[in-house]
Amino acid sequence: MQVEIGITDSNRQSVATGLNKVLANEVVLYQKTRNYHWNIEGSSFLELHRFYEEQYKELEAAIDDVAERIRSIGHYAQGRLADFLKSTSLLEQDYSTDRVVQMTNLLNDHETIIRELRNLVDEFGDKYKDSGSADFVTGLMEKHEKMAWMLRSYLK
Repeated sequence: MQVEIGITDSNRQSVATGLNKVLANEVVLYQKTRNYHWNIEGSSFLELHRFYEEQYKELEAAIDDVAERIRSIGHYAQGRLADFLKSTSLLEQDYSTDRVVQMTNLLNDHETIIRELRNLVDEFGDKYKDSGSADFVTGLMEKHEKMAWMLRSYLK
């Protein structure tokens, strides 16, 4: 069915492509956070186990929101792991049970996502005339800024 929401087909396609990259980053960061939740060790195990759980649940909600945003502008959300790994800007590091290594890796990933989302705000709004998606990624960026702040606070 034709989508008539006041955004050209080519602009909707460009926004969907950008959002699918966001989706890939969210999925990779979710899985990395979940892995650290499973494999944390040390005297602060329980606290960090719960902390990581809070963060991956927030990311899980973001994943669903991004996929639904893609669908709401008339495109399909990618869903294969191979596609996510091709599209992501994030790197997978070696396994670690060290909290400082884990949190530094997660912080770096959140900051990468924040920078990319900040660029998409203007791109979606100005270039592609999709203020709804610009607003959406602004809200998502704010969530990542909060998660990054929390990680940064642990690393002080």
